[in-house]
Amino acid sequence: MAKSTSGTPAKQHDEQDGAICLPLLPLKDIVVFPHMIVPVFIGESICIQAVEEALTGDKKIFLSAFQVAGAASERLVCHQEPPFDVYNTGTICSIMRTRKLPDGRMKVLVQGLSKAHLEEMVSVERFPLVKVQSQSLPQQDQEEGLPSRKIEAMVRSVRENLEKIVNMGQLLSPDILLIVEDVKDPARLADLIASNLGLKVQDAQEILCASGALESLSAVNTYLSREIEVHQMQMRIQSQAKEEIGKMQREHYLREQIRVLKSELGDHDAKDELEEFWQKLESMSLSDEAREEVSRHLKRLQRMHVDSSEAVLSRTYVETVLGLPWGMESDDILELKRVSEVLDEDHFGLEAVKERILEYLAVKKLNPGLRSPILCFVGPPGVGKTSLGRSIARSMDRKFARISLGGVKDDAEIRGHRKTYVGSYPGRIVSAIKKAHVMNPVIMLDEIDKVGHDHRGDPASALLEALDPAQNHAFQDHYLGVPFDISRVMFIANANTLDTIPHPLRDRLEVIEVHGYSFDEKVSIAREFLVPKQIRENGLSDWKVSFSQAAIQRLIQGYTRESGLRSLEKQIACICRKQARHLAESSEEQSSQSKSVPKAGVRRFPQEVSVENSGKEGAERVVGSPLKVTAAQVEQLLGAPMYGEEFCHFDASVGVALGMAYTYFGGEILAIEVNIMPAQAFKLELTGQLGDVMKESACAALSFLRSRQQRLGIPEGSFEKREFHIHVPAGAVAKDGPSAGVAITTALLSALLNKPPRSKTCLSGELTLHGKVLAVGGLKEKLLAAQREGVETAILPEKNRATYLHLPAAVRRKVTVHFVSCYEEIFDLVFHGESAGAPLSLPSSPVLPETEKVAG
Repeated sequence: MAKSTSGTPAKQHDEQDGAICLPLLPLKDIVVFPHMIVPVFIGESICIQAVEEALTGDKKIFLSAFQVAGAASERLVCHQEPPFDVYNTGTICSIMRTRKLPDGRMKVLVQGLSKAHLEEMVSVERFPLVKVQSQSLPQQDQEEGLPSRKIEAMVRSVRENLEKIVNMGQLLSPDILLIVEDVKDPARLADLIASNLGLKVQDAQEILCASGALESLSAVNTYLSREIEVHQMQMRIQSQAKEEIGKMQREHYLREQIRVLKSELGDHDAKDELEEFWQKLESMSLSDEAREEVSRHLKRLQRMHVDSSEAVLSRTYVETVLGLPWGMESDDILELKRVSEVLDEDHFGLEAVKERILEYLAVKKLNPGLRSPILCFVGPPGVGKTSLGRSIARSMDRKFARISLGGVKDDAEIRGHRKTYVGSYPGRIVSAIKKAHVMNPVIMLDEIDKVGHDHRGDPASALLEALDPAQNHAFQDHYLGVPFDISRVMFIANANTLDTIPHPLRDRLEVIEVHGYSFDEKVSIAREFLVPKQIRENGLSDWKVSFSQAAIQRLIQGYTRESGLRSLEKQIACICRKQARHLAESSEEQSSQSKSVPKAGVRRFPQEVSVENSGKEGAERVVGSPLKVTAAQVEQLLGAPMYGEEFCHFDASVGVALGMAYTYFGGEILAIEVNIMPAQAFKLELTGQLGDVMKESACAALSFLRSRQQRLGIPEGSFEKREFHIHVPAGAVAKDGPSAGVAITTALLSALLNKPPRSKTCLSGELTLHGKVLAVGGLKEKLLAAQREGVETAILPEKNRATYLHLPAAVRRKVTVHFVSCYEEIFDLVFHGESAGAPLSLPSSPVLPETEKVAG
């Protein structure tokens, strides 16, 4: 790009193509048209220097607007400093007058001369100097014939639309009609009208870039027509709004007339409603504070207009308070034998949970005035926590209500919204009591561990008053504004974990752990509860449908991996739906075949049916004997099993150890993988979305191994210039908890020794820096997960032995358990298969991993 030197005049003629060099003055928010006189205010030094350079010559300067983002026109971008992102088409103007302003800016009065096309940027040293080519109208616009007739028709259309715009009296002054009468040049007419329309930069630039008078007039005519349509639509909207306002005023006037007529006739609807409120208030057993508050609102209603917003708020409040069951209670039938029967009828197993519930209710029966803590069932999803609360309510003949607290972040959901605006309502506890119609229902606080906390409030803190037996006899709901006794409500909470429940709230809960079910328990529950329920709900009760024992076992092993029963029930329901469809289609087929045979009465479809393959995969036909779902038909109906027979890391592998985790959804078996690679320096890489606790466990495991390097037979130099990569799949699932220390240590030691650990063996326990193994939680869920995955041996902390001995026999069998107190015992069990407590055995000739040999 050529640059002008100092002393070179701004205007230079190119003899070959007639282009001239002029200073560039970029404009913001304005487009200058030919013959247009407009003041321009500039403050940048380069723009002032461009004007001063033009004044030293013939006072001509090139004006172009900055490019609008998203514009369709081409643009010239100067990559030097400063950048000028302007349109290619602009206007050559003459500077008429300049004036320096007190604030340092300059006011320049310019007059447009002609359109010009920017060809190139010549220089940007002191000011932008550009080479431009002046544009003239195409010759066809000046010729006689069809183009001239088109231009004449377009000129008339533009003048008509311009007159309509002026008659609207909003956009243009009537003086412009006098000005355009004397303009005969079509191009100048288009520029004159466009300069007075107040168009956006992009729209004005489109008219300026038009290649001829016909195109310019067409663009101007389009904008004039669009403005006329917008104005007409605006007038229609205003007219409709006036009609609606007039209609509302007429309706209000008619309502007032009806009210006056009713008043003259003695027909007082509002008075009758208030009288009903007064009568209901006298008949109910409200507290003194509530009675006084309701009386105050009723007296205000008598003085208010019935349709006023304040009257609506007061009437809603009175209806809500009088709708509460003040003093109404259901008669308890607290018989422990009946409670035990109902619990056994609704739930299989859970003996420890049932025993704790019976103890709680026995104390409540002997001492009704005892302020006992709130029961809280904790366990994975699908184990029956909510249904336990429903069974307790049914056994005591109490009303049952459920409050879902998952995701609640506003404490007004618990305490209620203040009655200062339309749409306010009581909290969920008061609403549940109102819905139950008694003061002593059983209320299940569902998912109490998922209560949120943000700037709107802390619902968990709001629950403290409701669940505290020493305070809830005078519970303050913001909407009611008066104390409300909820001490007779039996609250039962449930949660998946206790970690997310605040300690002050957890202190008011009596925690009862509801563990998952073993394989045998799942089979019994499915046979006695789930299958009959789904057969009944899917309309198969009259068809003698049944599931074989092998089919239920196949469903549990191949299609579910959970501690609860939710997925298992879904799979049973899916099979029942498919069978219902086959039976319905077969019934329709037999009905259509029997229509041709005359009968005295209606023929019923036989109640005993059976299934027979019809050649298609999964298809079945009704032939006349009971239908029984077998294990083979399970795969035909549900497809291939979702889960394999064995865990992916059952085969012993170097650098892989199996850990045991306890999650919201029950127990899980996790593979911990370790790779050791050469590096410039020691480095530890952790992947798999590990939490802070597991990261610290990995650091502690490395420190322990480095301190026991010689005793464990780890080769010298194994930790120098090595990168340790610890990964816990699956990487998309977040993991954390204080029980992975021994598993991480075992995986690291296996990689360091290049020796696989014992196959089908899982570990659980936290490791200290000195090799002590600490106790863990969720023991039953972890052992159930080990049973599901086919693990043969589990290594657990010695401090968990007492907990293990209290587990049911169905949980303790199928998995051999070793208890350890230090890692040396784990070393012997995992790498040598010896019993716990045996002397520490060290490898005679340790073998370095391949990466170690290459690095050496």
